Amino acid sequence: MENVVVIPAYNEGERIAAVIEKTRQFVPQIIVVDDGSQDNTPGKAQLPGVTVLRHRVNLGKGAALKTGCDYALEQDAKNIVVMDADGQHDPKEIPAFLKALKEVDIVFGRRSLPENMPTIFRFGNTFISRALKFLYGFKVHDSQCGYRAFTAEAYKKIRWDTLDYFVETEMIVKAGNAKLRHKQVPIETIYADNYKGTTVLDGMMIVGKILGGRMVK
Repeated sequence: MENVVVIPAYNEGERIAAVIEKTRQFVPQIIVVDDGSQDNTPGKAQLPGVTVLRHRVNLGKGAALKTGCDYALEQDAKNIVVMDADGQHDPKEIPAFLKALKEVDIVFGRRSLPENMPTIFRFGNTFISRALKFLYGFKVHDSQCGYRAFTAEAYKKIRWDTLDYFVETEMIVKAGNAKLRHKQVPIETIYADNYKGTTVLDGMMIVGKILGGRMVK
């Protein structure tokens, strides 16, 4: 298994099949981790070339991503791309991530922040990105974008402990501590009708952990 895409999913029965169909155009091997969905997400994800792993209960994005990436490692994957199940990440960007990954250890997506993004989210993302640069010397303009790619060796160094939305931040902290080579690739900004990503409360939690010091070793 050369390249694999890991997609954590929670109650995405309406969108997951379309996301998988688009993704298969670029990577033949896909791992969907159903994080205790209460809808038909697992059934909709059962498509050719897709391995569906299931959590019996909802554990959180960080847990789902780790389950998928651990499985990819067990299958001898060389490169892992992680993306969301709600259609916010366009699979057509996958080749750009994999191309960049030939020169570095980890690649981060960088969204163009729309003018209509709530000020508190825009400020939070910027603050977290600057704090990470100041504390860990790792410059990432869009620290909360979940569209990323990393080599199997890099995953072993950034493998996170968090179960929730702190996963994006912990990845960066561990990548900085490990002094991994990184790049950023611009991606299109797509927002679904019902936003289910990081909330204000999640943002406050992330900021609190960062201000608490270098919590991740």
